[in-house]
Amino acid sequence: MVDRGPVSRLAVTVERADMLERVRDRAPGEGDRDTPGTAPADHTADGAPAPSRSATTAPGLHTTGMGAALPHDSAHLHVTGRATYTDDLPALANEVHLAPVLATVAAGTIRSIDTTDATAMAGVVGAWTAADVPGVNDTAPVYDRDPLLAADTISFHGQVVAVVAATDLAIARRAARAVVVDVEPTAPSLDLAAAYERGDHLRPTHTQQRGDADRAIADAPHRLSGDLHIGGQEHFYLEGQVARVVPGEDGDLHVTSSTQNPTEMQHLVARVLGLDMKSVTVEVRRMGGGFGGKETQSAQTAVLAALVARATGRPARMRLRRHDDMVTTGKRHDFLGKWEVGFDDEGRILGLATDLVGNAGHSVDLSEGVVDRAQFHVDNCYFAPDVRVTGHTVATNTVSNTAFRGFGGPQGMLVAESVIEAIARHRGLDPLEVRRRNRYSPPEAGDGRDTTHYGQQVTDNIIAEVMDEVAVTADYEARRAEIAAFNATSPVLRRGIALTPVKFGIAFTVTHLNQAGALVHVYKDGSIHLNHGGTEMGQGLFVKVAQVVASELGVSVDRVRISAARTDKVPNTSPTAASAGTDLNGMAAQFAARELRHNITSWLAERDGVEADAITFADDVVTVDGVALDFADVAHAAYMDRVPLSATGHYATPDIHYDRSTGSGHPFFYYAYGAAVSEVVVDTLTGEMRVLAADLLHDVGRSINPAIDTGQVEGGFVQGLGWLTTEQLHWADDGRPTVTGPSTYKIPAIADTPARFNVRLVPDSVNLADVVYRSKAVGEPPLMLAISAWCAIKDAVASLADGRVDPPLGAPATPEAILAACDALR
Repeated sequence: MVDRGPVSRLAVTVERADMLERVRDRAPGEGDRDTPGTAPADHTADGAPAPSRSATTAPGLHTTGMGAALPHDSAHLHVTGRATYTDDLPALANEVHLAPVLATVAAGTIRSIDTTDATAMAGVVGAWTAADVPGVNDTAPVYDRDPLLAADTISFHGQVVAVVAATDLAIARRAARAVVVDVEPTAPSLDLAAAYERGDHLRPTHTQQRGDADRAIADAPHRLSGDLHIGGQEHFYLEGQVARVVPGEDGDLHVTSSTQNPTEMQHLVARVLGLDMKSVTVEVRRMGGGFGGKETQSAQTAVLAALVARATGRPARMRLRRHDDMVTTGKRHDFLGKWEVGFDDEGRILGLATDLVGNAGHSVDLSEGVVDRAQFHVDNCYFAPDVRVTGHTVATNTVSNTAFRGFGGPQGMLVAESVIEAIARHRGLDPLEVRRRNRYSPPEAGDGRDTTHYGQQVTDNIIAEVMDEVAVTADYEARRAEIAAFNATSPVLRRGIALTPVKFGIAFTVTHLNQAGALVHVYKDGSIHLNHGGTEMGQGLFVKVAQVVASELGVSVDRVRISAARTDKVPNTSPTAASAGTDLNGMAAQFAARELRHNITSWLAERDGVEADAITFADDVVTVDGVALDFADVAHAAYMDRVPLSATGHYATPDIHYDRSTGSGHPFFYYAYGAAVSEVVVDTLTGEMRVLAADLLHDVGRSINPAIDTGQVEGGFVQGLGWLTTEQLHWADDGRPTVTGPSTYKIPAIADTPARFNVRLVPDSVNLADVVYRSKAVGEPPLMLAISAWCAIKDAVASLADGRVDPPLGAPATPEAILAACDALR
């Protein structure tokens, strides 16, 4: 192994620095567009601002872009209640309100739907069923079988059968309850394990493998196997599903939707209504949270509102109440992870075979991709020489599960950490030591332990540095010893500690989605308008992309006006998902801004008879051969000289591919890394648990906005903590969801955050991939840092058997589940 240097500093190694110099030879985007290849004097070779204008800039929007810890662009509106969300839009003349009619059985055949009593009510405008759909009655994003309105069969409790429109929302809801749906019920399939054993697959199984896992396991000195049951998770966005549709001229429709996926909403509205996409415009200014739950699931409200608006010629609004939202929309997939592992005396994995069984619900939706990503991440940070991973997309009579922050990656990683924990306890080792012995090696180590089971080399590997750094800064070894001493004298309260790493692949695994567009205008007064295909759901995407544009043009961010995502401004957008919002839209905006800078530079060079490299943009000033000109004056003069001051940018992620037939390829542009140490205390008589401390270290590359990135790390960890400890979904034996609101579903509150909560971004990190300013994605990866808390709970429970027995604990680790695990070990 190569000496990785002191663990107290995460410096780029010499080998990696050499590689960085090679990739820096070309500025981001050079050769992809007709833009200047030489960075201005106030920028480094890869297009980032010089260090003198980096993260030391004071907070506030009156500063220049890259590296500034700016607040969210709408923070002042959020805290004062002035931010406008879809349902805040004032009602228009003749606007109607919609309410859904929901199935009250989980499986069955529809005999009849009677809307007579509902439509007879005063104020009711009409009721619509599947028979009234003019186009295709399906809102599936990939594979058909997601009916907008149930036509012949009921597939889950809460499926929308009809929709009622009225002049008032209360009337619409009352009328919806008056619709009579006659169904012949059948026995629902609700148990994932049973459905898997029956072979109820919605898609063919998919396998990734290297070597001969069965032989390696059979020949190994030690063998273990296990099953891990992983629960789902409700998105619980603060703003529920909502859309308003306004009819226009010639049958056009303007859709305002709380969606992460405006182009998909445009496509589905057109498909269901039998229109061309040019007749539908979708607009999204902001969402009150999304987390993946508004990537495909926003379609039903948007399309139903469009259906009614089209039929009546009146504006139509649909807003789901929390109960209806929770029963009609998909969740994070619950999973069954089945594994068998062979390992040596030191706990090093020799062979691993896993079956990852995802509960798709009644239809595919995005489940195939979710199961794929679980397979991609079942290694987490660990190398196995012989491995087989098989994914199963299984059907049940529940709501169709969907995208959720991490998109299958968290479930895969949880299985990986479960395997590590089992090995450690079998061998009487600290799980951290087993993690260290199994982690991927950097390529320069030359030991062949640098390639994943799907064939992608881990070239940007800082796993060891991140793990060792957080172990030192969190004082892991001393706390481990102190906890052991505490547990030896505490019969009831037991403490536990764990350090777990994260390696998360960044890119859509569907290749064509890895593209984005942007539109930038410079007005003649020097102000700037920015539009791109990304959507803002509170994550800070808009301000980060604005910082990119401001940095490229050398102006303060307050010159940049960020406008709502609209399909008639930037077409054919990808969903804001897969943690790729800044990577894709930031690059597209950078390209557009560079084209504008090129236009202005070329014009000034010709006008003043100077070389282009004598012109720089910085601090709201354009300097031409030593002469400082105000940016606004330059913009006005350029306009007067008929210089084009509007530009589009388009970016497509390079070097990504995956062959499903061989289960191999290069599906990710790069990896984001992190590690966390969590400490918990468990009451072994009640199962109650509290997270006492969490130390997080996360890799965001060269941060565009450290304040926004730190917030994403904090929020991701807490949301992951909810998934793994408190958020439990449940269905009655007849398929009725019993968790339908905040009174029965426990998301983390402020008191559930650790009393000691330390969050740091990896210092000196630079993304080796050609991403905007060498930053890294931050939306999803931090959620998986919360796996450290789940492992710490297992550590506390395992102390009841001196750490030699792996507790039978699934997720979420609720008090009931923890108590059952304690009883099993006793």
